[in-house]
Amino acid sequence: MRTVFLASLRRHLRRYVAAATAVVVAVAFVVAVGVLTTGAQSRITAGAGSPFAGADHVVRGLGTQNAITYAAQHGDEVAVLGSATLPLRAGDVQAPGKFVGSIADTPRLRWQTLDSGRFPERAGEAVVDVWTAQDMEIAVGDLVTLGAGSAAVDLRVVGIVAASANLGQAAVYITFEQLLHWRDDDSLLLDQAAVVGDTGPLPDGATAVTPEQHVAESMALHTNNVNTLSLMLLLFAGVAILVSVLVITNTFAILFAQRVRDFALLRCVGATRRQVLGSVRREAAAVGVLASLGGVLVGTGLGYGLVAVVDAVTRNSPLAAPPQPPGWWLMGGFAVGLVVTAVASWLPTRRVVRVSPLAALRPDGAVDVRTGAGRTRVTLGALLVAGGGALLAVTVARDSAVSMVTGGGTLFAGVLLLGPLLVPRLVRSVGALLGPGGRLATENAVRNPRRTATTTASLLVGVTLTTAVLTGLASTRASVEANHGTAHPLDVALTSWDRPLDADVLERVRGVAGVERPVGVEGVLVDVGGGGGAGAGDVGAERPLLLLSTPDADQVARDGGAFARVEPGTVALDADVYGDDPADRLGDGTGDLVTVSAVGGREADAAAEPDSATDTPEAGGPAQTELRVTTSTGWGGAGVVAPETLTALGSPRVHAVWVRAAADVDPVALLGDLDTLADDVGADVDNGLRAEAADGQLLATITAATLGLLGISVVIALIGIASTLGLSVLERAREHAVLRALGLTRRQLRRMLAAEAVLLAVSAAVLGTALGVGFAWVGYETFLTTALDAATWRIPWLALAAVVPVAVLAGLLAAVVPARRAARVTPTAALALD
Repeated sequence: MRTVFLASLRRHLRRYVAAATAVVVAVAFVVAVGVLTTGAQSRITAGAGSPFAGADHVVRGLGTQNAITYAAQHGDEVAVLGSATLPLRAGDVQAPGKFVGSIADTPRLRWQTLDSGRFPERAGEAVVDVWTAQDMEIAVGDLVTLGAGSAAVDLRVVGIVAASANLGQAAVYITFEQLLHWRDDDSLLLDQAAVVGDTGPLPDGATAVTPEQHVAESMALHTNNVNTLSLMLLLFAGVAILVSVLVITNTFAILFAQRVRDFALLRCVGATRRQVLGSVRREAAAVGVLASLGGVLVGTGLGYGLVAVVDAVTRNSPLAAPPQPPGWWLMGGFAVGLVVTAVASWLPTRRVVRVSPLAALRPDGAVDVRTGAGRTRVTLGALLVAGGGALLAVTVARDSAVSMVTGGGTLFAGVLLLGPLLVPRLVRSVGALLGPGGRLATENAVRNPRRTATTTASLLVGVTLTTAVLTGLASTRASVEANHGTAHPLDVALTSWDRPLDADVLERVRGVAGVERPVGVEGVLVDVGGGGGAGAGDVGAERPLLLLSTPDADQVARDGGAFARVEPGTVALDADVYGDDPADRLGDGTGDLVTVSAVGGREADAAAEPDSATDTPEAGGPAQTELRVTTSTGWGGAGVVAPETLTALGSPRVHAVWVRAAADVDPVALLGDLDTLADDVGADVDNGLRAEAADGQLLATITAATLGLLGISVVIALIGIASTLGLSVLERAREHAVLRALGLTRRQLRRMLAAEAVLLAVSAAVLGTALGVGFAWVGYETFLTTALDAATWRIPWLALAAVVPVAVLAGLLAAVVPARRAARVTPTAALALD
């Protein structure tokens, strides 16, 4: 049988090249998935978790005193994470409280990125975050004061830094030794440490984890404990294995179906079933080992290549090249290639060798539900569809990632088993639209239902995955935007707390580059409870409260203006301003009534005599009313009331401009321009773009990784359908010879095969789109509704509408080479083929 083994490899080299290509592509997919997901995780660690990117371990639960002691014991190999909240003054601008963090002594643990200047090296030096520098007009070389009273320290600003991380972010960074100047301050909280090398003995209550684990768990806390990256990893790992199994199994199924006569002849000349099985499995093992090694190399190169391409074409790449190839993924891809190749060769050959030699020499019949094999296939397929549907129902009910992947794979496997029944019916339905000219292509396409279903399987996988990913991304983006819009409805707000804005301010704001749309917001100054009030983010200060209202909030607000739709008799206050401290509250709590009275005559006096320091009440005294307190978030220190409430309190004047930023604007540049304008007109700026930028970076990372994986999946689908279609055409050489002998020209033969490819592609696109939207909805109900409070289901109709023509184009491209090869063979030569 060794001679038979070597002769088979030589004889069927072209067919084994197709099988090896399927294995290479499948293994490359698994490995590339690993590289891209590892790259996405690296980028998230380098972005949101950048304080830990250079560390080997993260020590958590230290507590302030233990953290100080732990840092003293380990020196430069430890960077303590935490901050103090201290007053910051720069020239005439003062902020009551800013987070102050530390800069690591070791460059490997220094995660902030210099925008200009240098890092602090000694006491008396500091670097300032770029956003704070914009807000407070701080530049390199300026002198700032940190702290208050006897603990105040003057610092020279030696650099401006950018820090994209949500974890460990601060406004000012100084050396750790200098931060300990405020070690007795109650606001100093030190709880984590990034460690290079061994952690050593840990204090009681402290634990050590890897940076990746810490970042994943920290990010999950912001999405209601839904670990998005891990779920994406699990999902695409399942998809990678499923696609690998399908591509390899389909290829080997067609390959061995074409060799039925070879096996029958071997049996006729005395080969036993065991010998035939052993020979075929040795062939498959040789192909599997070589192709799996090639797949590992191709997948590694493809993954790193995609990361490099994304890095080259994007300004801030959402992917990062893994520092070293992901070993577990490489070994997993190699194992998948070997195992699936063995299984793919085992199932078809067992079916073939169970048939008697004489029966095997006859043409293979199609699957028929009236036969025992047909009934078994239909029954098993129906059971898998029902079982998969039940698991997906459990997924929606219990939010289980494992049951989602298992249920989706089970249901899809059931659809594939039912393919010989479903696909031919879809092909006939589509073929009926082609008229008489497509009848021959339709009949040829459905003559062998199993072959038809096998040929469409790869494209069905690609379309299903494409549809599911496009729908999932559309829903994810809509949900993230809705969630951000609820928490931060305004991109930027310019507010004048003491007097109305000049009439030309709105036009000046409209002329700033990057402003998509501004609206002027009218307001009235009021006293609360006889003089206590709030404003400019300082609740409880002895100054009037500014009440705002506008019917045009929907033109600029990210939540559609919902935050500004307040019931009459109600005042909404920003939750970030309306604090938990009872001393800072209006009334005793949310829902309580407070009495507000218009600051009589102040608006008119401010407009007529800007320098007047005297307020003269209007005749009859100021208007007064009771308002019920509610809280929301995202617009600053002013109260929001209904338009009729505002009108009843006095004569509203424009006190604020709310701004919606244009898409893809540079937020730092826009805030700088608006901050300069605000200084000119005597207004303060509230910035909602910073949080949006952080959310956008995480979403961009997940989107880029997902689209990269999707691109690989589409390539695999194209290769899969081209491979199976080519083998199918090779299998049908005799049929084509008979058609040519009956008068079909080469051009007509190519057209017929192209029409078959179109029919198969449209059928796969229709079925795959339905399945993909269904799977996306399950993912939405399972993860998005759990992770985000404002989850939004959205179907990208335009993108899905493009799937069908793309699938048709893919089918046509896949049919070009096989059709040309089939047309080149003469009828007599084709009839002589085995």
